[in-house]
Amino acid sequence: MDSRLTVRCGRLLLLLVLLTVLTAAGGCTSALATAVWLVKGPDIPAECGELRDKRVVVVCRPLTSSLYTNPNVAKDISQGVSRLLVENVRRIKVIDQRRVAEWMDTNTWDDYTEVGEALEADIVLGIDLEGFGIHQGQTLYQGKADFAVKVYDCETGEMIFEKLPPQMVYPPNHSIATSDMQEADFRREFVGVLSDQIARHFYPHDPRAYWAMDAAALR
Repeated sequence: MDSRLTVRCGRLLLLLVLLTVLTAAGGCTSALATAVWLVKGPDIPAECGELRDKRVVVVCRPLTSSLYTNPNVAKDISQGVSRLLVENVRRIKVIDQRRVAEWMDTNTWDDYTEVGEALEADIVLGIDLEGFGIHQGQTLYQGKADFAVKVYDCETGEMIFEKLPPQMVYPPNHSIATSDMQEADFRREFVGVLSDQIARHFYPHDPRAYWAMDAAALR
């Protein structure tokens, strides 16, 4: 039997068993929702599905002067988001970040659509990085970032999606001693987590993953 058919049959059987139990117990809406969640899985849909079948350029730009002292962070975020989009969005074509960096190093620009038009993209995914830090005092790491995500249609110049999330904090509920980890390693890990939080707006994902980060960050 095909493995996908086996999985579907197993889920259907599980749903039937759960519904039988709920019916016998009188049932309730929340319990039924839980049963459906168990069968269908935890993923929620993408908030923006406009990137599928499109040629996309990802651009992250620092908006405060303090961030220009560490320009690699913006480039690393662009690279991380690009990689995740390629892995998770069907039939997407993401422009190589080496081409993006080369163009941005030799040109001045104001609007994201200028970058998209120059690189012959259909869509620009722009990331305004308004703040980025990794220290909580002198002896602790806790990453914090403020950012906005904007998506533009290069043909019309219209902004088709915008997200202004609350401040990103990693790990969410504790800090990591600087004696336990090299600064470069923590910065790389935080950039990876931040890239994931940005990219997941564009493909189905598990909404609980962020809250599992505390446990993942514990060494």
